[in-house]
Amino acid sequence: MDELNIKQHFRADEGPIIDQISDWIVQANDQYRPVLTPFLNPRQQYIAQTLVNSDDNVKLKSFGGWQNAEMQRLLFFPSYYQPQVADFAVTGLEVDYPQKFAELHHRQIMGTLLGEGLERASFGDIVTDGKRWQVMVTNQMARFVHERIDHVGKIKVKWKPIPLEELIVPEDDWEQVSTTVSSLRIDAVIAAGFNYSRNRAKQLLEHGFVQINWEEMQRPDYLVREHDMLSVRHAGRLRMDQIGSITRKNKQRITLSIIRA
Repeated sequence: MDELNIKQHFRADEGPIIDQISDWIVQANDQYRPVLTPFLNPRQQYIAQTLVNSDDNVKLKSFGGWQNAEMQRLLFFPSYYQPQVADFAVTGLEVDYPQKFAELHHRQIMGTLLGEGLERASFGDIVTDGKRWQVMVTNQMARFVHERIDHVGKIKVKWKPIPLEELIVPEDDWEQVSTTVSSLRIDAVIAAGFNYSRNRAKQLLEHGFVQINWEEMQRPDYLVREHDMLSVRHAGRLRMDQIGSITRKNKQRITLSIIRA
C-alpha cells in the first residue's frame, strides 16, 4: 500500500506513528535484520499488524511479559529469523515495599515512573495480585529505575528484578458489552459504556478526567477506533473491541470491554 492509501484508513493524528512503524518495517526489510520497538499500546500494535500484513518479506511478533499484556514491544524481522524472548529486551521488576504498613496503587506507580522522566514507551503493564506489584521495563531502563527511584509517593521502595516465569498473571476481569451508539464520538462511547448522560461524559472530558491510549483527551468529538483504550477517572476503563454495522435506526453497533472502578 502506498503511504496516502495507508493513512486514509487511520486518524490524521496517527500519521507520526504510521510513519515510524513504516520506517521500522523498511529497516527490517532493507537491512535484513530484526528491529525492536519500544512498548506500544494496543491501538499502535493494531496499526503495526495492519502495515506488516502488506509486506511479504517482514514478519511481526510481540511480547509484554505475559499473554494478553496491553503494552508490548514488537519485533519486526525477516522470514529467516526465529525470535526468542531475549530479543525483546525486557526486564520484570517487583516493587519491594513494607506491605504491612503501606498500600500502593497503580496510579502512584505510574505517576512515579513518569514523574522521574521515563517515557510511557519505556515500560509496559503495571500489575498486582493485591499485595505484590510488578512492572515490565526495557532492559535499558531497568538499571535507571533500580538505582534512581527509591520512593513511590512517600513510601520507600526498592526494585527487585524477577525472572519472567515468576511474573504475576493478571486476572482477566474485563466485562464484554455489545451496544449501540449514535456516533463513535468519545463522549458517546463513554456514555454508553458507563451508563452516563452525554453531558456528564462531556464534562469529564473537559475537566481532563479522560485518557485515550494513555494520552489526555478533552475533545468530546474525538472519534474512537478499534483497539483504542480509554481510561475514565473514578469510572474505570474501556476497550473498543469491535465496530460493527449500522442498525436500521442509523445507530452504530459496537462491542466494548469494560473494567469498572
